[in-house]
Amino acid sequence: MQLKGVTNDPRLECQKFEKWKIIDKRGDTLSRVTGKVAIVTGGASGIGRGCAIRLSQEGAIVVVTDIDADMGRETVDMLRGPGIFLEHDVTDEFQWGQIVNQTVSDFDGLHILVNNAGIAIGGSILGFSLEDWQRQQAINLDGVFLGVRTVIPSMIDSGYGSIINMSSVAGLKGAPNLAAYNATKGGVRLFTKGVALECANNGWPIRVNSVHPGVIDTPIWGKVNSEYLEDGENAVDLDAMAEATVPVGILGYPLDIANGVLFLASDESKYITGTELVIDGGLSA
Repeated sequence: MQLKGVTNDPRLECQKFEKWKIIDKRGDTLSRVTGKVAIVTGGASGIGRGCAIRLSQEGAIVVVTDIDADMGRETVDMLRGPGIFLEHDVTDEFQWGQIVNQTVSDFDGLHILVNNAGIAIGGSILGFSLEDWQRQQAINLDGVFLGVRTVIPSMIDSGYGSIINMSSVAGLKGAPNLAAYNATKGGVRLFTKGVALECANNGWPIRVNSVHPGVIDTPIWGKVNSEYLEDGENAVDLDAMAEATVPVGILGYPLDIANGVLFLASDESKYITGTELVIDGGLSA
């Protein structure tokens, strides 16, 4: 096998993705999720955008959801194949029903959910407000719960399901001034395991796994602690952080995470459920 059209530039931004194909020796395209229908939440930017593009490149029909309609539609414009954008607040139970119903109605099934939407609010626990705690829990954990619960019946009907919940290395280890974020991402990790076992025990054709990114170059870092910063001050120097803390010494990029998500969405991972895929350059080792 060879990779065709692949750049070695690790700083490839999502909007600059090439239309990658995996080619066998006969020159035939091996599309890894052809015919599958996927929902990607938080798909307007960063990791979500990368996942939507990568799944589309490998043959999936992609429903991109986000609260940012302009950026979400921009993601759809970057897709290689069919896809739509639906405005979506992942904390809204009713909206989840609408999203899934429209997806199944438009595309005759649902096979993949990438539960990616999330926020990061940092700060000392002593000054952390209950409002921020509850908001972060609602998006990062309640949104994952609602998504999983809503898609399972449609995936059973479709005869195939892969649910990929986006956690973090912060769901594996603690960090100062990120206790509230740790709680949400740790919750995603164990929730994933519990649902994976329930699906398996009931004979439902659904696998459930979590992905744990490390220091990834995405817009979320510009929002961490944003309310505590002076105007014009950067929340995090990502290059310095990666050099100081990541064993491989470099940042990760949305493509790194998207490739892992693609693997979990495809039949290549058919014997994998209830586990964590850690993509962090050795940060949690």
